[in-house]
Amino acid sequence: MSDFTIQQTADAVREFAGTGLSLLEVSHRSKEFVAVCDEARAMIKELLCIPEAFEVLFLGGGASLQFCMAPYNYMEKKASFLETGTWAGNAIKEAKFFGEVHIAASSKDANYNYIPKNWDVPADSDYFYYCSNNTIFGTEVHTDPSVGVPVICDMSSDIFSRPIDFTNYELIFAGAQKNLAPAGVTLVIVRKDSLGKVSRPIPSMLNYATHVKNESMFNTPPVLPIYSALQTLKFYKENGGIPALYERNLAKAKLLYDEIDSNPFFKGTVANKEDRSIMNICFVMAEGKEELENEFDKFAISKNIIGIKGHRSVGGFRASTYNALPIESVQVLVDAMREFSQTH
Repeated sequence: MSDFTIQQTADAVREFAGTGLSLLEVSHRSKEFVAVCDEARAMIKELLCIPEAFEVLFLGGGASLQFCMAPYNYMEKKASFLETGTWAGNAIKEAKFFGEVHIAASSKDANYNYIPKNWDVPADSDYFYYCSNNTIFGTEVHTDPSVGVPVICDMSSDIFSRPIDFTNYELIFAGAQKNLAPAGVTLVIVRKDSLGKVSRPIPSMLNYATHVKNESMFNTPPVLPIYSALQTLKFYKENGGIPALYERNLAKAKLLYDEIDSNPFFKGTVANKEDRSIMNICFVMAEGKEELENEFDKFAISKNIIGIKGHRSVGGFRASTYNALPIESVQVLVDAMREFSQTH
């Protein structure tokens, strides 16, 4: 999160909107907090240019709850999935409780280090599901798919990083903890006329229509993350909106990928440049330099570069360049990589 978001949220925890109460004490149905929700929804619609056919929801349960909630609401018989990593795999596992799962394409054969092409999406699929950015493996789908059936997407780690074409989507969801707010709220963008079409009964809390009707207030929403999200959205708007964020994200990614590609001590884990994530940049030590991995990790820490160890399932390094990270921080890592290669 940006310093602005952290400071505004901290201030509201002490005293919220002139109420004399902490944000953590105020009623979620108070006019002051309802105004926060309304403003946050309106700003999301504005920043992402969301068509009127969609509604914005703030739900609990994390993005992982959506792995079952999406098929509960949308799968009648069969859905097609793009299998590109851990989170898509988890969604596939949950969907099998509701109907037939068709794998349209998979990169599992190469430990998910590329985005498959030539997807096989049968016309009788209720929807096509994919995860746009794969945090663990450093791959990303950079364009919004048109596959002849409705599309559902998990955008947890790249929402607000680029413009979105909503033409073919029925549902987009995102855990907030990457580009929006602290963990605890899940952003859901749902096409309203796509709901209520499956034959099964849906429990109230798992029914998107319930939350649309109640404007995300069917149960107590995660108050603090929603307030924090609003502060982030204000920061985005004041700093040029999505187009400006996208331009900065491309510049950050290019700076680091150029160093990885040119520095003989490092190697990117995603060979196809068109598949590389601009949010999670994964790399390892180059061939013959593997024994220096721990030494580079310690060297990076000595330069105040924290948290770049890769996910435990793949190892190596992962530099996450989410919206709040300035390009100056990327330059610090690039400088450290250059210094390390020069001194070793």
